[in-house]
Amino acid sequence: MRLNPIDGILYLVMRILKAFDRRHTELEYLVPNKVRNILIVSSTAIGDTLLSTPAIRAVRECYPGANIIAHFNNANMEMFESNPHISGIIPYYGGYKRFLRTIKEFRKFKFDIVLILHGNEPQATPMAYLSGARFIVKLPNTSSYKFLLSNREPQIKWGDLGHGIEQRLKVASLIGCGNLNKRMVLPLRQDDKKSVVQFLRKEGIGDNELLIGFQAGASTVSRMWFPERFIELGKRLISEYTNIKILITGSPDERDYCNKIAHGIGDKVIVSAGKLPLKQIPALVERLKVLITGDTGIMHTAIAVGTSVVALYAVADWRITGPHYDLEKHRVIQKWKTCDSCISKKCEYQKCMENISVDEVYNAVNDIVGVKV
Repeated sequence: MRLNPIDGILYLVMRILKAFDRRHTELEYLVPNKVRNILIVSSTAIGDTLLSTPAIRAVRECYPGANIIAHFNNANMEMFESNPHISGIIPYYGGYKRFLRTIKEFRKFKFDIVLILHGNEPQATPMAYLSGARFIVKLPNTSSYKFLLSNREPQIKWGDLGHGIEQRLKVASLIGCGNLNKRMVLPLRQDDKKSVVQFLRKEGIGDNELLIGFQAGASTVSRMWFPERFIELGKRLISEYTNIKILITGSPDERDYCNKIAHGIGDKVIVSAGKLPLKQIPALVERLKVLITGDTGIMHTAIAVGTSVVALYAVADWRITGPHYDLEKHRVIQKWKTCDSCISKKCEYQKCMENISVDEVYNAVNDIVGVKV
């Protein structure tokens, strides 16, 4: 793997700056009632940011008078603009894009604390330090930039932290936030609900029809079930339920893939991929009776808005990234890795997903839907 020379330069600069930093940055010196400005970093994917929302709420309730700014991914931050627990958003553009400009924006706020709930390295921790904040908190705290953190000891690894929501709540607890409410926060805007109703009516879906969602795509092949199995599942559901429509969701880039599955199923299928802005997807997913999906951002969106999911897991462990509350509403089908060693995100053929049968998924959907209509 080719190393980015900027990474080495940045590490050296951070070492030099920290060596001359005479501030007491350990958490024992934190005085909560003097905290005025907090930066919360959750700058990765949609699902990761949703997992951060319980911790963001905990910080808001612990520091009700603070100015809380979120550092969210520019590609998906519109979904989180209505979050009631933040005062504003500074976008993250990926890697070193607008690196110095973003740091300049950070420094305007004179942050007292930076909480890194989930961020890309090697940028996240150096950017937090260069913001000028005295206290920087992150878990796990084992990376090469741990010398910049206020919680350097004891060292805690990913395996010590449990579910992603718990990991983020533990970060918040380090600055005194004790709220352990695990529910994700994703308010639905009335304008978005109205737009979704109009979209569905235009697509021929009435208010009383049973709407089942398929999320066929994912960020990596290793998280994707097979299109032919979605097709078989769709045909079986349509043959069993008279008042059913299937909605295939996806990103604009996945439209052709979704259309292929829809064509294979035949009637009573619509594709929403690329037809609605991202901010309206939560309202769309709320309309579903159940969503069949791999480990995806839209799975977390469904859980957040109260829609049942049938979650398909093989490479990942659902106990880390899957449903974490309202477990009676959801069904998880967990298989395990079949390749040794697993190359996970670099997988080119999801062999372990072959272990998830159409029968299993069909039975899980029936278990949620209940009486046939």
